[in-house]
Amino acid sequence: MAEIPLYFVDLQDDLDDYGFEDYGPDCDNMRVTAFLDIPGQDNLPPLTRLEKYAFSENTFNRQIIARGLLDIFRDFSNNEEDFLTVMEIVVRLSEDAEPTVRTELMEQIPPIAIFLQENRSDFPVVLSEYLIPIVVRYLTDPNNQVRKSSQEVLLILLEQDLIFQHDIENKVCPILLQLSAPDSDDEYKAEAVSIICKMASMLSKSTVERLLLPRFCELCGDGKLFQVRKVCAANFGDICHAVGQEATEKFLIPKFFELCSDAVWGMRKACAECFTAVSHSSSPGVRRTQLSPLFIRLVSDPCRWVRQAAFQSLGPFISTFANPSRAGLYLREDGTLSIRPLTQDFDSGFASGSPAPSSGVNTSPASLTSSAKPVQREPELPVEGTSAKTSNFPHMGSSPDGPAENPVESCVSAGAELTGLSPETSAFSKLSDNSDFPISSYPGSDSWACPGNSEDVFSHFLYWRTPLPDISKDLELLLSEAGPQEDYCSRPGVVHNNCVARSEIQKVLDSLQEHLMNDPDVQDPSSASDNQITLSASSSQNELFVARILQSTDPGEPRNGTRDHLEADQRRDPTLLEENKSKLQDIIPQPLLDQYVSMTDPARAQTVDTDIAKHCAYSLPGVALTLGRQNWHCLKDTYETLASDVQWKVRRTLAFSIHELAVILGDQLTAADLVPIFNGFLKDLDEVRIGVLKHLYDFLKLLHEDKRRDYLYQLQEFVVTDNSRNWRFRYELAEQLILILELYSPSDVYDYLMHIALKLCADQVSEVRWISFKLVVAILQKFYSNSESALGLHFINELIIRFRHCSKWVGRQAFAFICQAVVSKECVPVDQFVEHLLPSLLSLASDPVPNVRVLLAKALRQMLLAKAYFRNAGNPHLEVIEETILALQSDRDQDVSFFAALEPKRRNIIDTAVLEKQN
Repeated sequence: MAEIPLYFVDLQDDLDDYGFEDYGPDCDNMRVTAFLDIPGQDNLPPLTRLEKYAFSENTFNRQIIARGLLDIFRDFSNNEEDFLTVMEIVVRLSEDAEPTVRTELMEQIPPIAIFLQENRSDFPVVLSEYLIPIVVRYLTDPNNQVRKSSQEVLLILLEQDLIFQHDIENKVCPILLQLSAPDSDDEYKAEAVSIICKMASMLSKSTVERLLLPRFCELCGDGKLFQVRKVCAANFGDICHAVGQEATEKFLIPKFFELCSDAVWGMRKACAECFTAVSHSSSPGVRRTQLSPLFIRLVSDPCRWVRQAAFQSLGPFISTFANPSRAGLYLREDGTLSIRPLTQDFDSGFASGSPAPSSGVNTSPASLTSSAKPVQREPELPVEGTSAKTSNFPHMGSSPDGPAENPVESCVSAGAELTGLSPETSAFSKLSDNSDFPISSYPGSDSWACPGNSEDVFSHFLYWRTPLPDISKDLELLLSEAGPQEDYCSRPGVVHNNCVARSEIQKVLDSLQEHLMNDPDVQDPSSASDNQITLSASSSQNELFVARILQSTDPGEPRNGTRDHLEADQRRDPTLLEENKSKLQDIIPQPLLDQYVSMTDPARAQTVDTDIAKHCAYSLPGVALTLGRQNWHCLKDTYETLASDVQWKVRRTLAFSIHELAVILGDQLTAADLVPIFNGFLKDLDEVRIGVLKHLYDFLKLLHEDKRRDYLYQLQEFVVTDNSRNWRFRYELAEQLILILELYSPSDVYDYLMHIALKLCADQVSEVRWISFKLVVAILQKFYSNSESALGLHFINELIIRFRHCSKWVGRQAFAFICQAVVSKECVPVDQFVEHLLPSLLSLASDPVPNVRVLLAKALRQMLLAKAYFRNAGNPHLEVIEETILALQSDRDQDVSFFAALEPKRRNIIDTAVLEKQN
């Protein structure tokens, strides 16, 4: 009997044995335990009969009782004694030796708990004393199916908030801790950690942190069973969210580092997938200094599947660095983007530990002056060859008294004010020749200096420059080879251009490459070791940086020599300065951005994921929002590369989000950088064009009026599709045109959009035609609401010619629908309607096609006569309308006569005359 299927449709023969021939799938109101109410041969009362079948030797009987427990509680819950008897039966039935009976019983506990909650005042006691112990006991059941059922029931009860805190702490958590103990069975342990992870989000923060967090941290390092560690890694983000930021950084981040370095690639892949969730639960400092280097390691993982998951999470991870006060953008509660001027939070940007953006922000030098408070800057990522406690810039040069102090460390350790200098007050012109160490200026319109006193000056180069590996030994070797030049160069007044030849700089650059580890996917300067990250820099950046460092080896060298040398380099390579500026941003760690922009490299598709460019395109708006419009230059080339990708899926992804990116960038950048790409999408495949079309109104409304008018003629190109059967494309066009009408003047609507609407009204697909009729009504409303009666009259005449006198009945039916919609929306003045549209509408009463007359009957009876204007006894048009309706009531077609005689629907209809008076 244990092999009998549990579907009662297959148990008809067994039920018939009990005299229930009518019990089948068609009897919806039949209860499973209805046989308890029918006197049988045993002549036992229902409760006694329940006990008999609940403990019958027939397994099927016990299954039926377990399956019908909810109905049993409904029948016996009114009497307290009977209710307690039923509860005892349930407890005894939970000890049944047959797994199928226990499974049936467990599946009934959630509905029983809800029923008892609604109908029993002692629900907490009943649940705690009878039902929760059964659920907890089944978590250790030897049968796998019973355990799975109990796990699902436990989560359901927690989700419905049916288990009380006392039971959670004293009954549920202890059994889970027991099952997840080190000496527990492997199968039980894996299931227990899965339950712990899933229920963490349903419990209070204190409960998780006090009872479950220690065991979770212990399980993360379980060396016996990798499945346990994998479950921990997959649910790590949920645990972080449950315990909060403080516990995450204190207890979980170290364990997360261990899991990201696990020998099993599945663990590292799971960590990459949940990395964004972990970042959300971390502070900005931990996110920047600890999680960012860790993520770079996953991006450069030897396993392709780990790299694939990491690159998919790269964009979302970058988005966790978003700061509205830095980017100037924030999300409202309704999900729309709003612009916040950067000047409002400029000081707070410094206070948060990061300097202000260096480009793209219209700020005067005075606005760069900081407050009197010292500024603490978040440390950059550790660089290969240096420890986290040392500066990212190498200690270079020497003086007669010993090694010179690193200028960058001097600036940071001083903790002084950041003062913006105008060209007239440039620090370079005021520094004495005998300063402790030279500082080279960043090539730009404004010069910055970093003197080694309490009034340090902020430097774009020092703070935002991409850090490089320690190359001090190579430079010492280079200087020792150039020994004869040292004495000459140490004398003041000698131009430093003669000290370092370009060939010598090239030697340093060549030696620098030995410090850069190769990426497993793409041969670029960006790489990662186990615990240290090597940050990428172009050869031109390296060259400029080495030139700066070599200048600092001579404390007595005038600064003009450095500037002349750099200007000479820039003259040789005029694009050098622009390339350097294009990589300046301080919102996110530069290696993350470097890896993100590398996702467009074709080699990535071969070694990581063929859809990596699509993932890059999908997350680009989030990355752009994080960086802010002032750092759009960092993503511009990447966006253009994606827009020209050979895969239409990539271009389609961009097309669907270009309107959101336009909001982020603003009108100026949109017109300069997005409009050309938008124009390209307009001529792309239909799969790409539909993305632009769905948000056409959202994009056009962001453009200036003169730029917006350029698209009037291009809108008609959407009517033509690659596949004429793609009617949804034209349907979407009609919907967008209804919204776009408000962006253009009535004359532009008449010259361009009206003709598109008329063409869509004649579409072969009825769905397109019906939505186009609404577009026609919206155009009429546009004309008359802007007092363009002449344009409205011309359009009405065009409608009469095209539709009223159309040779096809579909066109004439369309005219009746348009007139009905015009009356419903009241978009045309009543006097204009009765003069120009009503006569043509009434003439359809003699149309030979019944479908046309049916719609006419609906329009007259349910719409026109529902308006107070047409019901007025003094209305001169009432008589002719009633005559037409009488003619339609006697129509030979039953449908026409039916709708002509149907009473109109009057649902709080507002009198047109009242509206006119109010206007």
